[in-house]
Amino acid sequence: MGKSILVLGTGAIGSCIAADLARAQHLVTAVDQWPAHVEAMKANGIRTVTPAEDLSTPVRAFHLCEVCSLRQLFDIVLLTAKSNDSIWMTQFIKPYLKPNGFLVSIQNSLNDEWIAPIVGPERDIASVIELSAEIFQPGIVKRNTDRSRTWFALGELDGRITPRVKEIAQILSAAGKTETTGNIQGAKWSKLTVNCMTQAAIGILGIYEWEATHIPELFDLCIRLGRECVQVGTTLGYTLAPVFGLTAESFMGTSDETLKQILMTLISHIGKSARNSMLQDHLKGRKSEIDFLNGLVVQKGKQAGVPTPLNEAMVSLTRQIELGVLKPERSNLNIFSRLMQASPAEKT
Repeated sequence: MGKSILVLGTGAIGSCIAADLARAQHLVTAVDQWPAHVEAMKANGIRTVTPAEDLSTPVRAFHLCEVCSLRQLFDIVLLTAKSNDSIWMTQFIKPYLKPNGFLVSIQNSLNDEWIAPIVGPERDIASVIELSAEIFQPGIVKRNTDRSRTWFALGELDGRITPRVKEIAQILSAAGKTETTGNIQGAKWSKLTVNCMTQAAIGILGIYEWEATHIPELFDLCIRLGRECVQVGTTLGYTLAPVFGLTAESFMGTSDETLKQILMTLISHIGKSARNSMLQDHLKGRKSEIDFLNGLVVQKGKQAGVPTPLNEAMVSLTRQIELGVLKPERSNLNIFSRLMQASPAEKT
């Protein structure tokens, strides 16, 4: 019998993964906090729509309140919820994880820093993911990156490549390309950097991801946001690692060349109809992950003694959108122009 797998937080990303694993005949249980979505999954499974296919996959789905009646412990928990929900969801699911089981945070940010103290570092596997998807209707997911362009990196917190890391990489290969790494912390900082380059800025403008490469002021801002992140990470001892399937050779140029390479690779993979997760939060009227992306870099920058004025500005502007003071629209580019003039570019 295969391993029992719980996908916790089946929004857009979690739904894609749960559907792929279910189609691959893994023993998958999906749990979410959106009642209508859970009911839709129970009735009709998960419908995943990509440019090339439209698939409906039956899944075993439960509301959060039903977990206590499952009378089941799980070998693997894939935490795919927003970073805002990481701590309480990890506390919630800990009693349902087998003593020798483990949790994988398939999320943005550096969530293992606060997950590991809850379940124990020996039960926490870190990951980095490239998967763009959207969910606005219960039970229906628009997947922007198909399985051929979906990518996972897995690794132990201490850098070892263990049998269980190889095992979860094999399991997740049903959802996309996978690899294991001895520098998962560096890979996570690379992903944090690209998220800080794109998520808030594009969300503030209310545009599609690909448009970032066609607006010179925005593209310049993205690079300078990433530059701040790299400076913070380097000061704290992180060594950037290739992400999105890029090679080590592609990371051998200057920091700006690396940042441009990451950004262009991401945008080429997701296509022209993708809205990033922060813009989706704005459109849904939900709190975004800003405190766990640009906000985290600002916090880490203070610890490292590295100024992060542009990332601070992204946090401030995003909060204004969440409060309804600003709307996510292209006219906010004027604000970016003033920011760029007030914050001279750093030399590389």
